[in-house]
Amino acid sequence: MTELALWAGAAACALIYLVMAAQPPGLLRSVLKTASVALLALAALLAGAPWLLAVALGLCALGDLFLSRDGEGAFMAGVGAFAAGHLAYAVLFLTQEASDPARLLQMPGLAVAAVLLVLGLGMARILGPRAGALKGPVLAYIPIILGMGAAALTLPFGLGVFAAACAFMLSDMVLAAETFVLPEDHALRRITPYAVWPLYWGAQAGFLAAFS
Repeated sequence: MTELALWAGAAACALIYLVMAAQPPGLLRSVLKTASVALLALAALLAGAPWLLAVALGLCALGDLFLSRDGEGAFMAGVGAFAAGHLAYAVLFLTQEASDPARLLQMPGLAVAAVLLVLGLGMARILGPRAGALKGPVLAYIPIILGMGAAALTLPFGLGVFAAACAFMLSDMVLAAETFVLPEDHALRRITPYAVWPLYWGAQAGFLAAFS
């Protein structure tokens, strides 16, 4: 299977899944969600992209599989897989030749990093009291996702990596709001699945495009 065919397969699965995003868990839904990113991981390997990119995409695909199922155990496994995926992305960004941590101390990187810090504190304040028994994992996840964003700031903006990182972080924030903040009968719950998925899958596709 060629790289182009893998891209096409991933996009097709992502589009079909988007239609089913708000439906209850099911086998087809799980397969489509997982394949949408797993095929990108295979495309990364075929394209000779950095192996850490394939690892990060693979971990995110695993997280998709877990989060597509019901139950607290599946949720926690999904959070763990995505946390590992974020860390793999952060290491990938920081190990690129073009990476320069000094960008975090220069404008506009310094200003964006400050915004990420404030955002993280705000998320912790909002989510902590609402996460219940999951408070520890949720609070630990926040610096991991924002750390990935900070790592993306060490790369030149022209690569598009930070834009993809922003989409990834925003998808996590919308999902967190849906899971822990919005009441069960809130009207926004009708549209949040259709906001999370394009942001998330677009971020994964953006990372692959940037590094392959």
